[in-house]
Amino acid sequence: MGLRRVMTLIRLHDRRIVIHSAISLGDESMAEIERWGTPSVLVVPGVYHRLDASAYVARYPELEVVCPRGARTKVVQKVRVDRDYDTFEGSDRLDLVHLDGVGEAEGVAVVRTGHGTTLVFNDALFNMPHGRGLAGLFFRYVTGSTGGPRVTRLFRVLAVRDRRALADHLRRLADTPDLVRIIVSHHVMIDERPAAVLRDVASSLD
Repeated sequence: MGLRRVMTLIRLHDRRIVIHSAISLGDESMAEIERWGTPSVLVVPGVYHRLDASAYVARYPELEVVCPRGARTKVVQKVRVDRDYDTFEGSDRLDLVHLDGVGEAEGVAVVRTGHGTTLVFNDALFNMPHGRGLAGLFFRYVTGSTGGPRVTRLFRVLAVRDRRALADHLRRLADTPDLVRIIVSHHVMIDERPAAVLRDVASSLD
């Protein structure tokens, strides 16, 4: 469909790797990950990101599997779940936070390093350029997914329960100290004016 997926790897101080929104890879790429650290936590960030989770659990049986509380009922249909975001024991480098206004169905990973703070979103925030052909028309005019950072029309219909609460939470995230980038699970990372982007997206929900 032209919907590019993004997997994020977060390495903690003890070389444990947290895998956010897993994508199946070939043996060479998996070996590269293993050289970088020890895959230890699998974050399934939403009900539509379960596709490749079981492949990772099969390869790494000791993985701790975490998902948002509101997504757990459907995620366990595909893969076991050990914890939700509220019971996950984070670190000084990583926290998993439920987003307000979406019934705890989605959240955001807050990653802190010496270079600043990164926010990792799932489907609550898209940054997808306009595409071509029928798929491009579908994403632009039906799901409202393309044309820059946004909460898509589809996500508003399927997940958002309280637009004001979600907008207020995005504004609080915009105030995150040393915010340097936003990673989204579909398409383009936001590394220019990330705080202003969040405030603009929040305003679109008012």
